[in-house]
Formats: sequence, C-alpha cells, structure tokens
Amino acid sequence: MTINATFIGQIIVFLILLWFISKFVTPTLSATLAERAKKIADGLAAADKGQKSLAEATDRADAIVREARERAKQIEDLAARRSNEAIEASKQSAQSEGARIVAAARDEAATETGRAREALRREYGTLVVAGASRLLEREIDPRTHEKLLEQLASEIARG
Repeated sequence: MTINATFIGQIIVFLILLWFISKFVTPTLSATLAERAKKIADGLAAADKGQKSLAEATDRADAIVREARERAKQIEDLAARRSNEAIEASKQSAQSEGARIVAAARDEAATETGRAREALRREYGTLVVAGASRLLEREIDPRTHEKLLEQLASEIARG
C-alpha cells in the first residue's frame, strides 16, 4: 500500500468531515436527543403522578361512597323507626278512639234502654188502668190517681 496524494486528500476530507460532524451535527443531535429524553422522562413522571392521583382519587371516591352508603343506611333506619313509631301511635290512637266510641255507644244504649223501659212502664201502666177501668166499668182519671199509677209502675218495674 502506497501513500499517495489521493489517500492524504481523503484523510484530510475525512478529518474535516469528522470535525464538521462533531462541531455542528453532534451537538444538535445531542440537544435534540437530550430534549426528547427529558420529554420522555417528564411524561413518565407525569404518568406516575397521574396514576398516584388516580389511586388517591379512587380511594377518596370509595371513602365518600362508603360514607354515603352508611349515611343512607342510617337515614333508612331512622325512617323505619319513625314509621314504626307513627304506626304504633296511630294504633294506640285508634284503639283509644275505638274504646271511647264503644263506651259512648254503651252509655247511649244504656240511656236508650232506660228510656225504653220507662216508656214501657208508662204504657203498661196506661194499659193496666184501661184494663182496670173496663173491669170496673168506669173510667179512672189518670190525674186523680197519679200516685196510685206511679206506685203501680214502680211495682211493675221491680217485678
């Protein structure tokens, strides 16, 4: 192998090309690659941060849902208790009202029974007087014999 001018020219062109690449191309590529590596690192960091935020948000949402369910259960239990209390109060009110109505009906029935008995006594007394006047064939005056009629009515009532 002989060293000639072409070979030396090629070496010089190669060295100039090497210097040009190292001076201008390499820094540009390095900066671009460094910038891209930084963007990738930032993207990975943001993704990790996003996953952590998502996990925290999921945990908070789960806690809020659990708390809401517990609160809903408490409200449901309270509503059931109040409903049962209202039902019991209504039952007691209805029972007391029913008892009052039954007592009033009994009192009214007793009063009406007393009135009916009294009316029957009077009518019976009138019938007895009418029957006695027919038997005696003379008329008995109810006003004149009122005391006698009352005594007769009381005897009929007792017996």
